[in-house]
Amino acid sequence: MTYKKTITIICILLITAAVTGFASHSERIKPNKPFSEFPLEIDQWKGQKGELNQEVYNILGVEDYILANYRKTSGATVNLYVGFYQSQKEGDIIHSPKNCLPGSGWKITDTSIETINLVDTEKSINVIKLLLQKGAEKQVVLYWFQSRGRIISSEYMQKIWLVVDSVTKQRTDGSFVRLISTVNIDEKTTVKALKEFANKIYPFLKEHIPS
Repeated sequence: MTYKKTITIICILLITAAVTGFASHSERIKPNKPFSEFPLEIDQWKGQKGELNQEVYNILGVEDYILANYRKTSGATVNLYVGFYQSQKEGDIIHSPKNCLPGSGWKITDTSIETINLVDTEKSINVIKLLLQKGAEKQVVLYWFQSRGRIISSEYMQKIWLVVDSVTKQRTDGSFVRLISTVNIDEKTTVKALKEFANKIYPFLKEHIPS
């Protein structure tokens, strides 16, 4: 193990310990709207809700969430998951898919940062892109942390901002947004559909997730 990696691990452990301590004194924030009211019809996209099984729900530690499969009239499909945490105390800190997906048989073949241009606001956000493969099947994942008014595209910065906000705002609430689509034609086409869908849901995410 390199010196740099050792220092990084120590920093993460210290941050996690700090979050655990501050979370017990932080205010528990509820979503602006319950995710049961998240729309299933958004422009040309229509969704069908799913449910987390009890074991997964307990492991994630979320207070509210939406899990749904959306299909566009053209045939493109996106699986949406948004998990909301009122307070990230010990055991209930947002989990990274980089840790969870390999355990379900998927191999992460590429990781990068993708920029999504938000049409309605003329702004852009950076999100994390994963390319997954299991046998011959490929999937593209876009995800980000949407917490306390920020869009965060780094697990490390998510933890750092969590500590900062727990001290300065007495808040440790946060959300994790994840989009998945199977690669049917090619990766470029799949990413384009995911970005389009992200644009469509972003205003609704802001309505539900506290800033």
